[in-house]
Amino acid sequence: MPRRRRKPSLTPMIDVVFLLLVFFMLASRFGLDQVLPLPMAGSGGAYDGPPRLIDIAPDGLFVNGAPTDETTLNATVGALMQAPSDMLILRGRDGADLQRIIAIADRLRAAGFTSLVLVE
Repeated sequence: MPRRRRKPSLTPMIDVVFLLLVFFMLASRFGLDQVLPLPMAGSGGAYDGPPRLIDIAPDGLFVNGAPTDETTLNATVGALMQAPSDMLILRGRDGADLQRIIAIADRLRAAGFTSLVLVE
């Protein structure tokens, strides 16, 4: 009596295909990367004039340690500037999210301040 040949099992191949699918799904990047329009402090640059440190907290703003309202931020910072191209230093603190930091930076750029630096 002749022996019947066994058909090869496709289960291991299907397992490998699903493992590769999961690997590539986890290893790939979805969406576009966005670049912050702010230079980091390590890039250098000259700083002169009075201190201009803007601390951005989740619930408030501080210019050189003094609490400031968002509506008066431009006037407060403008009083410290000799020219609109003077450097402003932005620092997020106390869990401020990135969206808030970008919103404050956009507000300052719209007011004409061109040199913003982000520090940690």
